Amino acid sequence: MAIDHALLQAGLIGESAIKHGAPDRAILVSGGPSTPLAKWSLIAAPAKARVIVRQPSQSVLPAATPHAPSKGELVLEEETPQLRAQVEEWKHGSWYHQTTIMADDIGDLLRKLVDITPNHMFDHQGPLSAPQRPFWCGAVAYDMVQWTQPLRLQHPPEENEILTVLWRIENGVLIDRATEQHHVLSSSDWGHQALKHVETIGAAPNAPVVVNIAEPHVSLSPERHIDLINIVRESIRNGQFYQANIGKHWSGPIDHPYAVFQRLLVSNPAPYSAYLEATDLGFAIASSSPECLLENDEITVRTAPIKGTVPQGDDEEEAQRLREHMLNDDKERAEHRMLVDLMRHDIGTVCAVGSVRVSRFDVEAYANVQHLVSHVEGQFHEGRDGLDALQAVFPGGSITGCPRTMVCAAVDELEQQPRSFWTGSLGWVDVHTGQSTWNILIRTLEARRSGRQWTGTVGAGGGITIGSVPKSEVEESQWKANALLTAAGWSNPSETDLPNRSLSVHPVQRSQRQSGHASEHSGSVVSLQEALLEKLEGGVLFVDNLDSFSNNIVHAIAGTGRDVVVVHGRSPAMRELHDPVILFDLLDRLQPSHIVLGPGPGAPEDADLTMAMAHHAVAGQLLCPVLGVCLGHQALGVASGMRLVRSPNGPVHGVPVQINHDGTGLFSISDTPQEQTRYNSLTVEVTSSEHTMLVNATELGTEAVMGIRHEQAAVHGLQFHPESVGSPQGVQLIERFLSLPSDG
Repeated sequence: MAIDHALLQAGLIGESAIKHGAPDRAILVSGGPSTPLAKWSLIAAPAKARVIVRQPSQSVLPAATPHAPSKGELVLEEETPQLRAQVEEWKHGSWYHQTTIMADDIGDLLRKLVDITPNHMFDHQGPLSAPQRPFWCGAVAYDMVQWTQPLRLQHPPEENEILTVLWRIENGVLIDRATEQHHVLSSSDWGHQALKHVETIGAAPNAPVVVNIAEPHVSLSPERHIDLINIVRESIRNGQFYQANIGKHWSGPIDHPYAVFQRLLVSNPAPYSAYLEATDLGFAIASSSPECLLENDEITVRTAPIKGTVPQGDDEEEAQRLREHMLNDDKERAEHRMLVDLMRHDIGTVCAVGSVRVSRFDVEAYANVQHLVSHVEGQFHEGRDGLDALQAVFPGGSITGCPRTMVCAAVDELEQQPRSFWTGSLGWVDVHTGQSTWNILIRTLEARRSGRQWTGTVGAGGGITIGSVPKSEVEESQWKANALLTAAGWSNPSETDLPNRSLSVHPVQRSQRQSGHASEHSGSVVSLQEALLEKLEGGVLFVDNLDSFSNNIVHAIAGTGRDVVVVHGRSPAMRELHDPVILFDLLDRLQPSHIVLGPGPGAPEDADLTMAMAHHAVAGQLLCPVLGVCLGHQALGVASGMRLVRSPNGPVHGVPVQINHDGTGLFSISDTPQEQTRYNSLTVEVTSSEHTMLVNATELGTEAVMGIRHEQAAVHGLQFHPESVGSPQGVQLIERFLSLPSDG
């Protein structure tokens, strides 16, 4: 970048700028043409404060006991020790410890930075999507999952390993991509000097050429990579998860990481590129990420999940052919639909009922690959902001899988090493307003220095579904890593068979679907603890089974005006509810109008509370209507004597199917057949004519059981997911259930 070079030459950033602040570097670059994603770039001035989070000792945060999430063994943690953040101040030419912040999680840490962050507006401001006052910029390692999911890692980072590094940025130069105007975000002497050099800027030097081609170490052989893919596919068959992202790492010697970054800006421009360097720590990140994890102002929160990948073409004709193939490929579309449903769930955690929607659907083309990208957005619920949002969506679903808690545990089990910053996030945040933008750290090199030698690590992988072809998945990880491997000097660009073409965005026609119907009187969503404390009665009781779509169902219910009380059914704290006396005492206190047994990974017996409530429902002991969705549906079937079997046509996840029904129960006012989206590997099977639950819906073509109803009581089950973006008539079924009167 020409501006970066000019500031370096003027001694305003880098090692010659220590009178202004630390030699550490923070650069955010929107590469490629100006698009809805590529909005602005920023070069930060030398910082005078930073925050570092490191991995605690094993005595503070011990590793998890060995277990196998891929086989359904999931160890949940009720409490996690607070994270410790060291605040450092730049003075006298060095970083000095200033104070220590103890925080419950990422969101809590950011909120506690308010007291040490100036709150004045910049004299000169850029676009409204850019920082308007001093902000924090940096990166959060994937392994911060220890504070966003109720898990401990079996393979945690080593003690004192860097997990988060953030710099307080009080000055900088911003380039507006729409106008190419430069804005100096400062009122200090640094800003005045920077303005003079920006106004007389010349051309940037060419990116450094790679001299030596090194042979990197690869963490997984193709054979072992295929083995892991097959383990994931078998886990999917057994119902443990719908999709899991498995990655591998290349590592080896590099020249300076900033040189790698300069090459990436030329060879692989991307809208969420960035460079960070902590000189004294021997630590740097060079990223050419195309993916947005989170972007928000004070009102609206957005995420842009990427899932679905094909190579670029040698020319536009071939590129278009490959795009069309991806758009019409059932496996790619199902995988993408799954991720959209997951991200609707995630941002629904912090958004107002009925406000979550898919606003765009595109194919984004990069130097080597093309991706399916959706834009999911919503309006913040009162009292929530971007600090809460980062905690809710981290780590991104596209690089973990679904259901996320289960797959995060499985990733740890199968990869058998920390991911460090790969698949973490890099970005900026205004802690006073919560405004922020965070990428997902894919197409990223993490660099460490020992003496004068830098060593780099690159990660790449892919989401594994039941439709994945192992050999193709191994090849896809190579496509994704190619730009980084070449920039690092580990592959020869003349030997690659992948084209290198310009970034472009191709909008795709879509149908809009909200997470719930917004109304003037949308209901509240509260936890069980809040409901008991406030003595709430008469709401809908929703049993959450660790699914990554639960919030979509909750919002659909609350959108009808009903209050919803959420019980985390698989939490160790809920084990006492397995006792019927305690359970019925709770129901007597809550007086729910309806009960929904939610979806989740595994088999019904893995969800003890749901299974217990299913038995009570089938026996007619619950005095209100009961609905089971997916896992909840299976629990009702098993409780009535049906047999749980593998789906007759194999696992189906994220795929709309045709459902036939007999017009009874919840289907009394519905058309047949109707399109609904399945997320299941297991189904119930009728074993006799004596079941108290009767089949009233089946899948067209396979006759797999898709709906059941009690012969006497208001108890219903739906195997498919009515809340999915791929279930256009699904919310009608939820509304029909909620219209059923309570006997209580």
